[in-house]
Amino acid sequence: MSGPIRVAGVARDSIVDGPGIRTTIFVQGCPHHCPGCQNPETWPFEGGQEMTADEVMDTVRKNPLCRGVTFSGGEPFAQAGALLPLARMLKAAGYELAVYTGYTFEQLLCGSEDQQALLREADVLIDGPFLLAQRSLDLNFRGSANQRVLNVRESLAAGRAVPETSARWLGSY
Repeated sequence: MSGPIRVAGVARDSIVDGPGIRTTIFVQGCPHHCPGCQNPETWPFEGGQEMTADEVMDTVRKNPLCRGVTFSGGEPFAQAGALLPLARMLKAAGYELAVYTGYTFEQLLCGSEDQQALLREADVLIDGPFLLAQRSLDLNFRGSANQRVLNVRESLAAGRAVPETSARWLGSY
């Protein structure tokens, strides 16, 4: 189901939500409520502001140095239908798309049609809930050791989670 995206905020020049200069779209609403979450204000499904895919795309295009976009939250897959048109626009324009989710890759494979479609548009998935007991400041682009940085194309082709191995995502340039 397509419609407006409920957005909690936009970071136009993030360097912490993936490699390079990225635009990060923080969506509003999350069912996971992970203890220790860095964005608990995004949990309620009310709040934030409604934006169309075109409005978000215009925001992304304003930074000529940006080549990657990250969906974060909140929980992006809770708004999969609304994010799908934006994801398709981003991919058509050549942006790398990373998505943070509290779901696992395996759960998303069994998710709704919209969730599976959004997963297919992503290049990289950082999956799994944030676990405070496994929190680490030494991990690249993730908050707890249980979370995985996955290559979505290879994972879908293999039918199982395949780690991202590019030096950009591993932090070994």
